[in-house]
Amino acid sequence: MKKRVTGLGGFFFKTKDPKTTKEWYGKHLGLPVDDYGCTFWWKDKAGNDCSTQWSPFKDDTTYFAPSKKEFMMNFRVENLVELLKVLKEEGVTIVGEVEEYDYGKFGWIVDPEGNKIELWEPIDKAFL
Repeated sequence: MKKRVTGLGGFFFKTKDPKTTKEWYGKHLGLPVDDYGCTFWWKDKAGNDCSTQWSPFKDDTTYFAPSKKEFMMNFRVENLVELLKVLKEEGVTIVGEVEEYDYGKFGWIVDPEGNKIELWEPIDKAFL
């Protein structure tokens, strides 16, 4: 297996009022926010369109479970299914099952500090 993580896919965090938080970041930092937060577009070394997501979640979300942390990282990966097999063999805790959407595949692991980490094999062009 060559690469595991190819970049940061997103940063998600809990907030009491996601709407107001997004408005603040839009007004003061100029983030082009939408219902999901803000998508940052960039090009990989091959010139392909790539995205990274910044998303505030309501503070009572269960999406970060089993982690009790206030944030969750999302890493872009190559070949998610193969990577999860390797991570399982290495003793890493896998959470749930792989989910597949038109914009990519998702899987989740937990690090030694209890942080839930989302792994994303992206199909960026689905967002264009």
